[in-house]
Amino acid sequence: MDIQIRTIQLSDNIEIAAIIRNSLAEFGANLPGTVYFDSSTDTLFQVFQVPGSIYYVVLIENTLSGGGGIFPSEGLAADTCELVKMYLLPEARGRGIGKMLIKKCLEFAKEAGYKKVYIETLPPLIQAIRVYEKFNFTYLPAPLGNTGHFGCDVWMIKEL
Repeated sequence: MDIQIRTIQLSDNIEIAAIIRNSLAEFGANLPGTVYFDSSTDTLFQVFQVPGSIYYVVLIENTLSGGGGIFPSEGLAADTCELVKMYLLPEARGRGIGKMLIKKCLEFAKEAGYKKVYIETLPPLIQAIRVYEKFNFTYLPAPLGNTGHFGCDVWMIKEL
């Protein structure tokens, strides 16, 4: 199986937005206060031009199959970034691809000088939460920063 991970390109915007929204809908997590309704989901290439950020897409056999990134979300401490918009097509899950993507994101975060990585997610995304636990993310009692994603009620952090 040919798997490639590369940074997002402008031409990926429409396809990755569809993957994100379809994934949330699949798990019943297409709720207000999530990236499902966030207009930035449609312009990820542009959003991830911010210094200290990166967004990777995964291609399986040259087919865009998901993505994830690192972003210095508003209100977070300068040494903390957020692992954001981590979604894979159903056929890409359970193959270790998500773990590869998370590792690449964490490597970028460390190289960029971040000391902590924060995550906001939802209980229906339990498969992802279990993967985050394996990467030693720990639970927080309340959200950090000001992401605007009031629909998320699982908050986790990892020390790099």
